[in-house]
Amino acid sequence: MRITQGTFSFLPDLTDAQITKQLEYCLDKGWAVGIEYTDDPHPRNTFWEMYGNPMFDLKDAAGILMEINTCRKTFPDQYIRVTAFDSTHGTESVVMSFIVNRPKDEPGFRLVRTEEPGRTMRYSIESYAVAQRPEGARY
Repeated sequence: MRITQGTFSFLPDLTDAQITKQLEYCLDKGWAVGIEYTDDPHPRNTFWEMYGNPMFDLKDAAGILMEINTCRKTFPDQYIRVTAFDSTHGTESVVMSFIVNRPKDEPGFRLVRTEEPGRTMRYSIESYAVAQRPEGARY
């Protein structure tokens, strides 16, 4: 199962040249770029681990790509995404994010049904990776 989160999630994985173009776009807009990683890509897991500090002062896409490649070497079997942060007054939030690394095997999710009082049924999703192994050992 292919996780579809972020701006380009329904496209094939971006090449480094395509990632560089997107980074240049972000920098041209004045957005700060951050790199994050996780082994739990649940859609409600919006707080991934930061890889280093956000790059507020970096203006070169090649430098950011170098950090992405270092993160790929450090966490080869985890999801890695790039986030662009607009800090202008009135926005101050993530305006773009896209996945730049995936594990070789993406296990997917299962539907969990819970019966509640009054014949109410509640549904949630749970990652197979979370159910199989503890955090840090999922891939």
